[in-house]
Amino acid sequence: MTKDYPEIEQAFANLSAKYIASSQEIHDALVMKRVREHYDEALQHFRPEQIVGCFLQGSQNYGLDYEGSDVDTKLIVVPSFADICLNRKPISTTHVRENNEHTDWKDIRLYMETFRKQNLNFLEILFTPYYIINPMYKEEWMRLIANRERIARMNPFRAVKSMKGIAHEKYAAMEKPYPSKLEIIDKYGYDGKQNSHLERVDDYLERYIAGERYEDCLKPTPARVPHIMDYKMLDKIPLEVAREEAKVTLAHVDKMADEFCTRTPEVEDEEMRRLLEFVSYNIMETAVKHEFGFDDLDINWYGRETLGGERV
Repeated sequence: MTKDYPEIEQAFANLSAKYIASSQEIHDALVMKRVREHYDEALQHFRPEQIVGCFLQGSQNYGLDYEGSDVDTKLIVVPSFADICLNRKPISTTHVRENNEHTDWKDIRLYMETFRKQNLNFLEILFTPYYIINPMYKEEWMRLIANRERIARMNPFRAVKSMKGIAHEKYAAMEKPYPSKLEIIDKYGYDGKQNSHLERVDDYLERYIAGERYEDCLKPTPARVPHIMDYKMLDKIPLEVAREEAKVTLAHVDKMADEFCTRTPEVEDEEMRRLLEFVSYNIMETAVKHEFGFDDLDINWYGRETLGGERV
């Protein structure tokens, strides 16, 4: 048929492309609906100006979700004026919804520090297409988006050390009988999702060190996706095989990380550090002015330098 009727083949290809696009649009809409639910639920606990935004974290960002995958998010919050003056402990907690989806609530001051620590579990929100940003802070947040590749590589030494730490954490959790994982451990002998994370970090680290774009590194190499998904399905790979593969993968991560850190000094991109400080300050200033009804007040208590060296 393809030789005799090329126009039919092309029409079929176009129809398939439309179907795939339509399926992706439906998927994206459903994910965003749940992110919105997380945001709206947070409004029951925080004033509107205290929420910077709600950002998806997890498998949807890596192209590794499946029907039934949870939607988990990170919520960045701004301290109140009283929180700052009374030196209250910055919020950092996990809110569990009735459907068992999780939202990590974290103070913006702490979240900016996670960027500096280069933890990929936190950096990924700079790259997710699934987020809701408070319009009050959109302009400031877009400064981070515009510089996200540099922020994600502002300290390569620390980033690679962080990835190695995550790999060891996932390896240790593989057979650990956490209360929430007891049923899975009893049934399969191990938690395959931990192995899927380990495989993903291995792929991610190799490409990060090779200098690929951070955004591309977040999604595993297509050839490795089926094996990673087999681990996520829990019943595809026997315990003995999983143990051996995990041991080999962890050794590979250690080798890559140790070699990289041996030849790479720990140096932080000072310009990006100032940008994180600049954005954090501006967001908190906006929140405090709004809290007291001074939105239109033009003040500048903290004369700092922008990326271009100009005073603000």
